[in-house]
Amino acid sequence: MRGSWAAAAAMLTLALGAALVVTTSPGRPPGTDSATGGPPPMGWSSWSFLRHHPTAASIEAEARAMKSSGLASYGYRYVNVDDFWMACDGTGPEVDSFGRWIPDRAAFPAGIAAVASRVHAEGLKFGLYVTPGIPENAVRRNTAIEGTSFTASQIANTSVTEVNYNCGHMYGINYAVAGAQDYIDSWADEFASWGVDYVKLDGVGTWDIPDIEAWSVGLRRTGRKILLDLSNTLAISDAARWAQLADGWRTSGDIECYSCETDGSSYPLTDWAHVASRFDAVARWQPYGGPAGWNDEDSLEVGNGADDGLTVPERQTMMSLWSLGSSPLILGTNLTDLTPADKAMLENRAVIAVDQDGIAARRLIDGASEQVFAKRQPDGIWYIGVFNTDPSARRTFRVSLAQLGLSQAIRITDLWTGRSLDVVSGSYTITIAPGGVSLISARPLPGTGETASWPVPAGP
Repeated sequence: MRGSWAAAAAMLTLALGAALVVTTSPGRPPGTDSATGGPPPMGWSSWSFLRHHPTAASIEAEARAMKSSGLASYGYRYVNVDDFWMACDGTGPEVDSFGRWIPDRAAFPAGIAAVASRVHAEGLKFGLYVTPGIPENAVRRNTAIEGTSFTASQIANTSVTEVNYNCGHMYGINYAVAGAQDYIDSWADEFASWGVDYVKLDGVGTWDIPDIEAWSVGLRRTGRKILLDLSNTLAISDAARWAQLADGWRTSGDIECYSCETDGSSYPLTDWAHVASRFDAVARWQPYGGPAGWNDEDSLEVGNGADDGLTVPERQTMMSLWSLGSSPLILGTNLTDLTPADKAMLENRAVIAVDQDGIAARRLIDGASEQVFAKRQPDGIWYIGVFNTDPSARRTFRVSLAQLGLSQAIRITDLWTGRSLDVVSGSYTITIAPGGVSLISARPLPGTGETASWPVPAGP
């Protein structure tokens, strides 16, 4: 819906007259944070900053920085190795005797388990990356499938090429034949033995549902609590299926601005256009995020100042939008070089609480330069984000309480500053910096009531 507040108010009055239902789909069986009602995961991933060059030393340095910086005490606990950890030759990923990827020996000389152990020693969790299918090298060698009499060539579908962004040369798997699930189980068991707590399954879509099902089953069978996150740009038409199979699913493409990078570095990490594209994604996927699993908006690029590729207000917008959507807060920045201002943003407990409540906010206004998202807590407190999507000019917005289904007076607190904005009734007016946000909590005063029936989710 685009247009003025007046037009929006008319439409929203009708919409709010009906019950507003938060849709959730059956989650994965017990054994994951989301299925047991835990909050969206928080942590760090190697892709945005380290990109093609993760090493044991660099991953361990980021883990130490997460602990020493104090971020871990605010809930950031996952340290995830993305792509390029595996060894490749001219025919794809190199494999062990059971047809599974092996680590790049130069980058991870002591193996992945040693890195996971050092991450765990910091009191943190460890994540790892994989793509669907079976390596061509496994089929060429016809490797055994661990614990069975089956072999790679018996389960491979060589007429199908699976996505692999690094080595390529991944064949499909025929899950209709014996040994296919055993192969994925063996890989999941290996990950569990290495100490993996989080798996990113990349390059998957609706066509890969059998692979996703196999990994979901395999990870559960390990008996280890391992989160499963799907990437990227998953189909919303299959949102209920993703919620059954995984703990998170990427709603969009990569947040990184690859065309912005200079001098061979990964900086700047993103830009305003990539962040602004998430407004529609957060709104469209809202019905599917919650305790059954999380709408994943990709890495949070806050931490390195100007190298983030965003102004200070734009960084606040990014973290506010991710938090209103209850997306995982997985940092893509360099934790060993945090700027004080960005670190303070990441440590804002009030904003983190907006994310960790596990409730995906609804979009109420979709204007030419204005976005408004809101969500209601079980205790009656509201979180409201008003965004100025014009990156070049300050703008003033009048926020009508009636559009939120609120009547009479509310007490407002600015969540970024902690400052009380007084008691207001009817509406309030806010001036917002270019690309910036006003993120507030609003508490209805006793006896003022609400004018519409918003659902009270069970919460995380």
